[in-house]
Amino acid sequence: MHARKLYARKPGDLRVGRQWLDQRPASGRPKGPKPMMHDPEKSDAPIRAKKPTNASAQAGGEPVEQRGATEGNASQASMCRVQNRESMPSGEERVRRAAKERKEERFTALLHHVDVAALHAAYCALKRDAAAGVDGVSWQDYGRDLETRLQDLHGRVHRGAYRAQPSRRSYIAKPDGRRRPLGIAALEDKIVQGAVVRVLNAIYEEDFLGFSYGFRPGRSQHDALDALATGLIQRKVNWILDADIRSFFDTVSHDWLIGFVEQRVADGRIIRLIRKWLRAGVLEEGVWLDSPQGTPQGAVISPLLANIYLHYVLDRWAQDWRQTCARGDFIIVRYADDVVVGFQHRTDAERFLAEMRQRLEKHNLTLHPDKTRLIEFGRFAAERRRARGQGKPETFNFLGFTHIAGHNRRGGFQLKRRTRRDRKRARLRAIKDKLKALRHAPVAEQGSWLGQVVRGYFNYHAVPTNLHTLWSFLGDVRRLWWQALRHRSQADRTSWAKLDTLAERWLPKPVILHPWPDARFARRKHLRWEPGAVVPLAGFCAGGAQ
Repeated sequence: MHARKLYARKPGDLRVGRQWLDQRPASGRPKGPKPMMHDPEKSDAPIRAKKPTNASAQAGGEPVEQRGATEGNASQASMCRVQNRESMPSGEERVRRAAKERKEERFTALLHHVDVAALHAAYCALKRDAAAGVDGVSWQDYGRDLETRLQDLHGRVHRGAYRAQPSRRSYIAKPDGRRRPLGIAALEDKIVQGAVVRVLNAIYEEDFLGFSYGFRPGRSQHDALDALATGLIQRKVNWILDADIRSFFDTVSHDWLIGFVEQRVADGRIIRLIRKWLRAGVLEEGVWLDSPQGTPQGAVISPLLANIYLHYVLDRWAQDWRQTCARGDFIIVRYADDVVVGFQHRTDAERFLAEMRQRLEKHNLTLHPDKTRLIEFGRFAAERRRARGQGKPETFNFLGFTHIAGHNRRGGFQLKRRTRRDRKRARLRAIKDKLKALRHAPVAEQGSWLGQVVRGYFNYHAVPTNLHTLWSFLGDVRRLWWQALRHRSQADRTSWAKLDTLAERWLPKPVILHPWPDARFARRKHLRWEPGAVVPLAGFCAGGAQ
């Protein structure tokens, strides 16, 4: 091997191997690759070396930058970025840290976090195809001159000229045939509410307890289902309280709610914004209706306000009750206003129910007398009821599933979860009505739409022990599709064999998509022991505490 030679091309140029290095001014420099080295005697520019790949970086430091190893935030997730490619301000992180370190802190300056970037992020988080409010402005219309509109909105919010508009009343059908009222807010109200929710979440996510799952960042309905199932399987639960708060969103007391918010928020501008949204009222068929109580269902801020209300009314009280009054195991899971509580002893359950009813009535809430039930449930329920000459244990519903105290193939206890029959029938009715509207559409269009609907249904309901219900749902969908095809014309002769071919192409097969609840619950690290419980075994809370 010959040693690498240096060749001089012109005065001031060097050649290392096949690489020419030009040290002359840029005006007289020939075109070619960028220089990789330089002569330190002829230039004051720092040496530029080729940066190694990320995979080859050393753990102890960064050799190219000549710095030590980064500390602290290297392992943390980066800040969220909005569509304008600007990093969100770190003020929310400072608020979160202060809320975590000082539990009694009252925040006096929060509105400055509602800046143009926060409003832009709130706008981008809205649904593109959502219905318009009383202003008639859609997401696309507002985005045509977005920056100017957001600047104007930001100015009105900060100088106190912003006015909340009434919500437009709309109704959706419930599985039992009744109609649920919704309040569709104006687009600007949604944007401001979304920005305020982002700031308040930084505070209250450090306060909310672990068994609260409804409408919280990073928590879903399946997290609540996993927490409940894990508690029923691993704890000594013999009694279940299935509590239903009557018309919760319509009966929330504004005075109590504002008082609860003021325990952590002392910024009068934020309080005034919340009062504006609560008092904006509802517009129904052109008539404005006052709203002296309740929060409009459908508003962006309503879920957070509901969680704040129930945090002070129910969650903290239930935590204290477990630590001071429970004699045995006690689990509780809450998703918005749906509450399920498990007890080891019946005396605990009856006492908790009586005191809970008084606690709610004190804060303008009531339990539904027909839907609130105390039932015997758990691994010994079937055996004990059989010894008393009674039938099978009763079931209860939670988040779209019927929970059944069953047994596995070995005869041991197994919690079984099946899709609620009324929810299944409601979905099939909706599919039938849609297929009637698409009766004369191309078969490919029908199949594509049905595939999306069935796939979405399976994504939520495909939990262990529910496979039989999924196959039943798929069979009903196939039958409805066959009937729709046969009604396209009197001469249609679509056979079941042809439908099998279409279903094979467009409809997915049922497959269990969710793991067993205890496995996912442990992996998500929601399982925690709470120190300070009087009874050690009563210290477990499905969902843990934060």
